[in-house]
Amino acid sequence: MKLAQDQLDQFHREGYVFLPSAFDADEVGMLRRRAEAILKMDRQEVWREKSGVARTAFAAHTYDEGFKRLGAHPRLVEPVMQLLDGSVYMHQFKINAKAAFDGEVWQWHQDFGTWHRDDEMPEPRAMNIALFLDEVSAVNGPLMFIPGSHRAGTLEAGHDLESTSYPLWTLSRDEVSRLANEGGCVAPTGPAGSVIMFHGNLVHASPPNISPFPRTIVYLSLCHVENHIRAFKRAEWIAHRDFTPIRPMADDCLSELAADERRAA
Repeated sequence: MKLAQDQLDQFHREGYVFLPSAFDADEVGMLRRRAEAILKMDRQEVWREKSGVARTAFAAHTYDEGFKRLGAHPRLVEPVMQLLDGSVYMHQFKINAKAAFDGEVWQWHQDFGTWHRDDEMPEPRAMNIALFLDEVSAVNGPLMFIPGSHRAGTLEAGHDLESTSYPLWTLSRDEVSRLANEGGCVAPTGPAGSVIMFHGNLVHASPPNISPFPRTIVYLSLCHVENHIRAFKRAEWIAHRDFTPIRPMADDCLSELAADERRAA
């Protein structure tokens, strides 16, 4: 899968591209069932909110066949290879859940800021691509972006170790206000199966989910193979150390697995 020129232009201008309904109901349904099972597991890779509900499941592509295939899906990997101009490896893979009523905030931050400070990733030749496993609406904790903020470079940040269960390098309110006054603030919403790809330096956050509707998103953080991390302070299942280039699978790899599950049921 390749991005069209207008999509490439939008990415470079605004720092993100939104692709509604990029995956169909069978593909998403199969992944959602697997995500629900993973989020109930008692594993070190599954981090929980203070309330006990799951917040993030790391590295699911290493222990689940469905997410292994998603991690090499051409609809996700090939556009990133196009944008980063070369082969990529999986820096991080996570399922982020915002449970109904109890999903907590993700503060304003840049992902490359964390990758650079914690993992010594040299340059922002890395980015996220996100797949909605649930419908994302205005009420269940959508991602919020400041368009164009990726052009400001890597900004000064403080290491927040207390606000939530996940440590994060966060931006000051003054910095966020300045950027938002210049670029505005958007929250792309859409049906399950939609995809967002966004620059590693795009400033983003998400509010708590106090609605009765869950919101689960899978994130692939992909990095150019020449830009791999140099420090290994974080656990391998958080910041991966296998820099092997991803080889995209066939486009029907998920629908094939979903069909196998239906036959076995």
